[in-house]
Amino acid sequence: MANNKRKCFTCHRENNTYTCEGCSKRFCSRHIPEHQQRLNEELHYIIHGYNEFKDRINKQKQNQHNHSLIEQINLWEINSIEKIQQKAKECRDIVIKSSETCINDIEMKFNDLYEQIKQLHKENNFNEINLKYLTNQLRKSTQELNNLSNMSIEQESESLINDISIILPKKLKLDKWKQNVITVAAGNGKGQNLNQFNGPAGIFIDKNKNIFIADCWNHRIVEWKRDANEGQIIAGENGEGDEMNELYCPGKVIIDQQNHSIIIADCENRRVIQWLNQNQEILIDDINCDGLAMDRYGFLYVSDWIKNEVTRWKMGEYYEGIVVAGGNGEGDQLDQLNSPSFIFVDEEQSVYISDQNNHRVMKWRKDAKEGRIVAGGNSQGANLNQLSQPEGIIVDDLGQIYVADCENDRIMRWCEGKEEGETIVSGNDEESQLNGPCGLSFDDEGNLYVADYHNHRIVKFEIIL
Repeated sequence: MANNKRKCFTCHRENNTYTCEGCSKRFCSRHIPEHQQRLNEELHYIIHGYNEFKDRINKQKQNQHNHSLIEQINLWEINSIEKIQQKAKECRDIVIKSSETCINDIEMKFNDLYEQIKQLHKENNFNEINLKYLTNQLRKSTQELNNLSNMSIEQESESLINDISIILPKKLKLDKWKQNVITVAAGNGKGQNLNQFNGPAGIFIDKNKNIFIADCWNHRIVEWKRDANEGQIIAGENGEGDEMNELYCPGKVIIDQQNHSIIIADCENRRVIQWLNQNQEILIDDINCDGLAMDRYGFLYVSDWIKNEVTRWKMGEYYEGIVVAGGNGEGDQLDQLNSPSFIFVDEEQSVYISDQNNHRVMKWRKDAKEGRIVAGGNSQGANLNQLSQPEGIIVDDLGQIYVADCENDRIMRWCEGKEEGETIVSGNDEESQLNGPCGLSFDDEGNLYVADYHNHRIVKFEIIL
């Protein structure tokens, strides 16, 4: 649609311009075809990359029996004669079966993407977002195919005939965590002593593995240093209240590590407040705040569970927020939310939202008019395609979504586009029981931390390396 006279991005002349939906830049009628031609050239380049990748898959399928590891196994078999023939056969089978399984899996995903490319090319309806997605998918598929070469042989030399075994490469996206719980903060029952919590909700972990906890019903923010036996109150030590040095049911906390300030969703006081060197400043007032997040550009995001919206605020300019998700009343349509809680913002400023009363997680791309369901959304329940009152969310670098499925007492992992998730941590036995998991966080080693709300503690699940 032509706008009023605005400058063309290419020639910088004021004229009737047209907006490209992919890059949001404006072009005049003379230069919009040039922009489209550039996109066409980029698509052809991507198609060329996909064709080359397809050739690699076919070559590897044809040459699986010529794998260099097979040759080593054959040499070992000859040198060890009959005693190791059975072992050699087993190892060959592992190499071939593993290669076939991995390549078939990669090929299935590749064929699906290739069909998407052909459809885009046929319809001639694509933009930078589509191209970036396809480029990232090709990069990931190439990484998976390259990963096949990481298989190796491990030999044991204590006997006359060395034993061998096949060491398979680690697959992507298969992180797992030990199911036994480790209590890292509190765990001494409900209370207000320095070694106790009363309803811990949001948590934040810094690079030194110190944990910052929104101790909701004790109306305080607690810092729990690594391996400490008790915490230290860093905000709200004056108890419940609405004075500047008081808090009332803080639900979320983030640490702005650039200026060492503490930003708090002071829920019942309906404000977002910042503590810096024991000095307090109200950043946003008159807001039914619940979730907090900050992107890499320093913008602050706040969820409002009454207005059913998420707003973005520029640091230092808190007079007006921009609605980036919801804002169309309470509901379950793709442009609506129902009691949004925790939020997460990725590198591209896409906002992920725990849409609590809709029992789903929504993803809103930057400047989108509606969101997309990326977890749950199949009514409330405990099946693998359902959630029940989701709380904390984290999205990793591979786009995998981790959700604290609060009323199901489990932590789930969802891949965008999949119809169901998987349970990575659950409370199936008394020792590892979770009771209302709320906040989530990872440390730099990949260990998972959970605010175990009704057990009044912070627990850790160690990653299996």
